[in-house]
Amino acid sequence: MDWDDMRVFLALARVASLGRAGQVLKMDPATVGRRVSRLEGHLGRRLFHRSHQGYALTEDGLRLLPHVEAAQAHLSAAETPNDTGAGLSGQIRLGAPDGCANYLLPQVIARICADHPALEVQIVALPRLFNLSRREADMAISVSAPQAGRLHVQKITDYHLHFAAAASYLDRHPPIRQIADLRGHSLIGYIPDMIFDKELDYLANLDLHAARMTSNSVPVQLNLLRQGTGLGVVHDFALPHAQDLRRVLVPVFSLTRAFHLVRHADDLRNARLRRFAEALIVGLRDQVARLEQAVAQADDQANSENP
Repeated sequence: MDWDDMRVFLALARVASLGRAGQVLKMDPATVGRRVSRLEGHLGRRLFHRSHQGYALTEDGLRLLPHVEAAQAHLSAAETPNDTGAGLSGQIRLGAPDGCANYLLPQVIARICADHPALEVQIVALPRLFNLSRREADMAISVSAPQAGRLHVQKITDYHLHFAAAASYLDRHPPIRQIADLRGHSLIGYIPDMIFDKELDYLANLDLHAARMTSNSVPVQLNLLRQGTGLGVVHDFALPHAQDLRRVLVPVFSLTRAFHLVRHADDLRNARLRRFAEALIVGLRDQVARLEQAVAQADDQANSENP
């Protein structure tokens, strides 16, 4: 088999589009299609389902994928045996929940790309889990650590969440000093049947009525809160982006969650992805710590001004 055809197969498996695969490979999309068809003819099996939505791997394609990925990892390791520290280049697709993608990753990825001008990073911000076996992304950030699949999971950092509301909302209501005081308030949160990770069901163990305004999007929830329409559970790291919101019940109610970096096991020997992962982890840890510290300092200042 021609390794170049395998390279084309791998690119198409990862992006599911002839046009995007052509951009990655710097190749005409029609040539990508012909090369894949040639490979299918050589193997005597269909590797992709074709549709208007794009190219999806067949069962035969899914069986072939890990072998091609392993071969690519070996070649990458052979090309950079000493991991010399040269600048990163090429395209990396990173999946992340939208809270992380909106309020943490832009700053972190901007710094990484500034250090590596030849690097192209795609941030896929979706409120769902990513399937790395189907190459929806090269790596993904998750809240819960996956328990199945040939995956490598590394904890990045803890982060914290508290109830928050707009100052205008809090000014119109009596002080909130305990959980019971939340009864009768308008709550904002996730759409219950669209919570894709149990760690995001923040209100599950509280004796409160269901949220009245809901969204599967963290930024939408944050913007609903900014309208002065109610209270909701908010990532501390998001609050510097919404300085009109105030934390409440800080001594009484606090949640701790963690971000994990999830990679396909076959990619661990890929020096380029490994170095990107290391920079990403360091950047996210620093960013969460910096933003949470800023929120705590703002609270201390507000408390000193309004004892």
